[in-house]
Amino acid sequence: MAKDKSAMEQRIDNAIYGTPKIKPDEQRKYLGTFRERVCLTISIAELEERDWSFAVAKELERGIGNQVFLNGNLPHSELRNYIKVATEANANFTLKTESEFRTTPDSLAVVVAAKTAVYQSPVDVQKRYSDITKQSPQIHTPKKKHFWKKLFDRKEE
Repeated sequence: MAKDKSAMEQRIDNAIYGTPKIKPDEQRKYLGTFRERVCLTISIAELEERDWSFAVAKELERGIGNQVFLNGNLPHSELRNYIKVATEANANFTLKTESEFRTTPDSLAVVVAAKTAVYQSPVDVQKRYSDITKQSPQIHTPKKKHFWKKLFDRKEE
């Protein structure tokens, strides 16, 4: 039996089984992209630990990666800040909802990537932003006063 298949046999195999993927395990891990294109990753465990949207914003500001892949199998409430950051930075974002993208703690929740190879290292958010992790800044938004409080708590002039 011949080792090389004819063009017709390859076409039939592709029609039956689908087009073969290059490095399918790597693409599954990095939410559909290759490792050499990745600038930043946030695992599900890290996502639950704290809000890393500031890190995604910094990566998008650098201008190297402009694509954000999000694990769409997670609740929208966990991804809302990352969608907002990507939209504000005019970056492309994609929600990956296929069943091959798992929601285990070691699976990835957010991947910032480029369209071409960039070979960034390290890509893990805790390693890349370790100085910020040690400082643990409090992201603080001022609370808005309720309308009635504004109305009745006026100082007499």
